[in-house]
Amino acid sequence: MKAAYSMRCDIITGDCEQFLKGTISERFDLTFLDPPFNQNKEYSMHNDDMLELEYWKWMNRVCNLIFKHTSEGGAIYFMQREKNAEFVLQTLRQTGWTFQNLVIWKKKTSAIPSPKRFGKHHQIIAFATKGKTPRVFNKLRIDPPLLTTEKHRRPNGMYVTDVWDDIRELTSGYFAGDEPLRFENGERVHKQQSPVKLLARIILSSSNVGDMVFDPFAGTGTTLVVAKQLQRNSLGTELDSGNTSFIEDRLSRIRDSDNIQKCRNGYIFTENLDDIFPLQVRTGKIRQIQIQNGLESYITA
Repeated sequence: MKAAYSMRCDIITGDCEQFLKGTISERFDLTFLDPPFNQNKEYSMHNDDMLELEYWKWMNRVCNLIFKHTSEGGAIYFMQREKNAEFVLQTLRQTGWTFQNLVIWKKKTSAIPSPKRFGKHHQIIAFATKGKTPRVFNKLRIDPPLLTTEKHRRPNGMYVTDVWDDIRELTSGYFAGDEPLRFENGERVHKQQSPVKLLARIILSSSNVGDMVFDPFAGTGTTLVVAKQLQRNSLGTELDSGNTSFIEDRLSRIRDSDNIQKCRNGYIFTENLDDIFPLQVRTGKIRQIQIQNGLESYITA
């Protein structure tokens, strides 16, 4: 088993645009861009009801600055509402990025109904790179449940496509479990929190061990928490100092709900899995790895 990589994991309290304009030496290999969606939600440090033109000018500046600090072939994953797909793609194109995929993240909860259009049931994640050729693209293989129209289990799984329907969002109800960060009164620390399984797929797909992962709107720090466990360097900026306190605490002690080893069996058929998803056990040392019925299990000291 390979020795653990000594990685950097930093969270900076401040405005991402101002940070990116400063004198920084970092080169980002992968950026996860999940900004406020301008939906008039309540943020203590941000106006989420900007004029649409001003909002997209802001996104343009942020994407341009990230591009300048990205390594050749480095990737960006820009998450947004489905209604803003055209603006996302336009922003990326105008700031120099090369479009690769428009990922459809299909939600597990019921579609939001509408009296005048089809119900909304997904979010988009635009995947683009600096230059035509990605510096890293790991072709992940998953083993989804068989459909009613399928008879035989795939012996080696299947490659991940641009439709992700196997990752549950952190709903406000029962299915969110204990993964969302909450205040003592039960209220969420941040209204929009991404699941660790989503960030695990993105980081595994477009980075290698030791690469630098950047999150300009760190929120509750999911990107950094996943990057740390996958032995990537990571850097996040977050405007709200209250959020950064939660992030620091979350990074200092990985919760059971944040432990990404639960994701590993989902990628068991990926050819280079051991290289991109290092084995970790939080207590004890791994003495033996067993694979039974296509699933890994661990015996610890």
